[in-house]
Amino acid sequence: MQIGVNVPNFAPGTDPEMLRQWAQTVEGLGFDLLMVSDHIAVTPDVAEQYPAPFYEPFTTLSWLAGVTRRVRLGTTVLIVPYRHPLLTARMAANLNRLSGGRLVLGVGVGWARQEFEALGVPFRRRGALTDEYLQAMRDAWQDTDDYDTAAIPIWVGGNSDAGMRRAALLGDAWHPLRCTSEWLAEAAGRLKVIADELGRPVPALMPRIALRETAEPVTAPDRLAGVGTIDQIITDIDRIRLLGAETVVLDPFNGDLSEIRQPERAWRTLAAVAAYHRSQEDR
Repeated sequence: MQIGVNVPNFAPGTDPEMLRQWAQTVEGLGFDLLMVSDHIAVTPDVAEQYPAPFYEPFTTLSWLAGVTRRVRLGTTVLIVPYRHPLLTARMAANLNRLSGGRLVLGVGVGWARQEFEALGVPFRRRGALTDEYLQAMRDAWQDTDDYDTAAIPIWVGGNSDAGMRRAALLGDAWHPLRCTSEWLAEAAGRLKVIADELGRPVPALMPRIALRETAEPVTAPDRLAGVGTIDQIITDIDRIRLLGAETVVLDPFNGDLSEIRQPERAWRTLAAVAAYHRSQEDR
């Protein structure tokens, strides 16, 4: 199983140098994938969780492609209805080609009602627009002379049955976000049922989990996967691997904006995870 990291690309303290340090840390520790988030208009509902400055993912990943060499680059998740599908198809194809085929396009329908209003996109149609736009993007990429890119993997986010159906119909993988280990195990079974009902192959499982190390074990029944002592975190990752996940993405942002300016704690936890992962690969 490969391991990725969701790098914060927002909030005071984030700037080009911090993004460079994050990228080089992720790649230097041997992780397989670096991902960033997506917002365009930092409306009040967005700012409450992800305050400005917010570095737009396509431009940010294009720049990070130039300061890295090996690590794959992705979005977790690109909000599909915010951009015309042909614009997204073009930007994704160019980024994939310029980075040497390293792009992973994680996608979702979005949640910030005020941001939808600011962009003039109907909030209630976001699911239907996402389906329509994803199909349009896939159709556009069929013209390889124009778009000049190899296949771009699409990971469909969304923890609901609708997200699973969208992944089975239009994606290469299902990309659930921040959940408990127990929920994920049950959802993996549900994903197979939904894919079978649709007569589609079961999408690959590519979850994004939290990453927050604590000094003492976390025993709450609603403990998110990736939260707890390093032993709990490693156990969670192993459980996800046993579910058949091909990649797990670790998300070190847990709402504490002070850690944006001081990422060393997250880097120490990532270093411990990377060391364990290497030891397993050497067996």
